[in-house]
Amino acid sequence: MQYSPAGGPVSPAADRRLLVSYDNYTAAQRAVDTLSDAGFPVENSAIVGSDLRLEETVTGRLTNGRAALSGLITGAVFGLVVGLFLGLFTSTTTSFIGLVLWSILWGAIAGAAFGFTSHAFTGGTRDFSSRSSIVAGRYDVLVASPMLDQAQALLQGGVQPADTVVVERPPSAGPATASPVTASPVIGGDTAPQATAYPEPGSRADEIRADEIRAEEARAEEAGDAGRTGASRGPRL
Repeated sequence: MQYSPAGGPVSPAADRRLLVSYDNYTAAQRAVDTLSDAGFPVENSAIVGSDLRLEETVTGRLTNGRAALSGLITGAVFGLVVGLFLGLFTSTTTSFIGLVLWSILWGAIAGAAFGFTSHAFTGGTRDFSSRSSIVAGRYDVLVASPMLDQAQALLQGGVQPADTVVVERPPSAGPATASPVTASPVIGGDTAPQATAYPEPGSRADEIRADEIRAEEARAEEAGDAGRTGASRGPRL
């Protein structure tokens, strides 16, 4: 049994197969919801995002005044929370209201000062406000392999929303296949020498094996030359 960083048990990874892919998370969520409404055991499914990218949406121009205003609002909210908490220990309503108002006031002043100074120290290197998020280019809906046919039947029978776009999964590269070996042509009754595949260099053992192959070829060529020379020196009629 494995354990998550939070300390809870994690079940072993199941053998899941691809059911369908979408270009947005909302469509993938609808697909799983469709399976759930049909009674499919969705605890055997998963939504996996691929091709992750960071998207930063610019919301507007940021100046010292806007930074101070944003800090003022944040500080006022924080002061309100602190004032309400401290007001629980007061005995009268007047002191409770006064404590809350003073907390809001001092929180707003501190927040505005912090927002103004923090933006002023940047020196104009980031004069805009933005919102960042992690977005995937494709969302794959995976289900357990024994239930793939059942999930496909349920998903095809459901009503697809108009804005749902199904994304084709890119084909994976298959295993490399060896090139076919062609037979060497026969010329004049002798077999033409065939090309020998030398191992690619990369280790000492491969280099030694390549040298042995070259030495064997050289000996074979010398033996062939000697045979032809002996035949030419035979007795003449």
